[in-house]
Amino acid sequence: MNRENTGNADQGSSNSQTKHGPNNQENSQLTSRPDSETVTRLRIGDKEFILVGTAHVSKESVEEVREIILKEEPERVCVEIDETRYNSLVKKQQWQSLNIGQVLRERKGFLLLANLVLSSFQRRLGVELGVAPGEEMLTAVQVCRDQGIAFSLCDRDIQITLRRAWTRSSFWGKNKMLAAMLSSVFTREKLDAEEIERLKSRSTFQNMMEELASFLPSVKEVLIDERDRYLATRLYNAAGRKIVAVIGAGHVEGIVKNLQALRAGTLENDTSALETIPSRKKISRILPYLIPAIIVGLIVAGFFRSGWSLSLSMMWKWVLVNGTLSAIGSLLALAHPITIAAAFLGAPITSLNPTVGVGLVTGIIEATLRKPRVTDFENLPEDLLSFRGFFRNRITHILLVFLFSSIGSSLGTFIGIPYLTSLLR
Repeated sequence: MNRENTGNADQGSSNSQTKHGPNNQENSQLTSRPDSETVTRLRIGDKEFILVGTAHVSKESVEEVREIILKEEPERVCVEIDETRYNSLVKKQQWQSLNIGQVLRERKGFLLLANLVLSSFQRRLGVELGVAPGEEMLTAVQVCRDQGIAFSLCDRDIQITLRRAWTRSSFWGKNKMLAAMLSSVFTREKLDAEEIERLKSRSTFQNMMEELASFLPSVKEVLIDERDRYLATRLYNAAGRKIVAVIGAGHVEGIVKNLQALRAGTLENDTSALETIPSRKKISRILPYLIPAIIVGLIVAGFFRSGWSLSLSMMWKWVLVNGTLSAIGSLLALAHPITIAAAFLGAPITSLNPTVGVGLVTGIIEATLRKPRVTDFENLPEDLLSFRGFFRNRITHILLVFLFSSIGSSLGTFIGIPYLTSLLR
């Protein structure tokens, strides 16, 4: 059995189930009961679902997944992982093919940094607890291969998930996300094995989801709620009458509700809307052009108010405020002196250009001056484990320069505009 053929069979079953699957609810049986804190059985019509809630860095989860698949002998196993993440775990990610300059030019710097930060957090936990992140998912796949059981990689592509989370977040939501990501890299807080096991408790996860919803509601909706629906739909349409699902414990309750809604016909059996990147909000499309217009308008107003002297003074002060803060950001990222100078000179200009950000300029210059070496690609998984490693490795260092210089310029813009306005009084 190969995974590609399995994927094709799964797609076929999706179409068949959608058209001919059991849709007479009066003749169906729908029950849900927890076997334990981590295993939930759900029967919908003639199909039985066994949901195994895991913690992604738990030794106990790895063993439990193996035991349940061997014991239940399901017709299919659905694993909460997408093709991209599966390949990165199996192939240990071919970082040698990464072109950091191209990533920045395609405006994917934040996405790459988010991916690396998430990998960093899980890898640190895994090293502390002696288990690789996602090992329970790989174990499920390997057991299926060994036993000849069909399996499906059922999660939504990680790139789509991250891009939807970023696009749907407000300006302040984006800043909260960046702050949360950076704090996860720089934190020294550790979780022991007992605390990891508690993460599989339903009550613990309920509290965590409520906290996430209040802190970042749009992110919680994309990372949890949408994926609950996506995973449930993939499960509902999967071939076979007995299906084991290996999923993160935080998704169990949501998947059960979505499976029941699919059966009742109150939820559309289609995930295409969840696999598209929503267009940016109108204000997000206008803002890159509005800010330069405001700045230029203020400088022109200065000319009409007091002539060239005020206008030139405002221009110089704009350069000083915006350029200095961007340069400070680059300095905090330990950028090359030439990159720091480029941040100072480039930020005031790129702030007036909606198509180019200063992070693109500083990132490419830093990548040119300190081109990633073979050792940087080879050591990236280990360097992600520490604060020092993020700065030492040239790949992550370039991304930090990109990020910090961009943050500095953004601060300069939002400080500079009120400051220029005050000069007109």
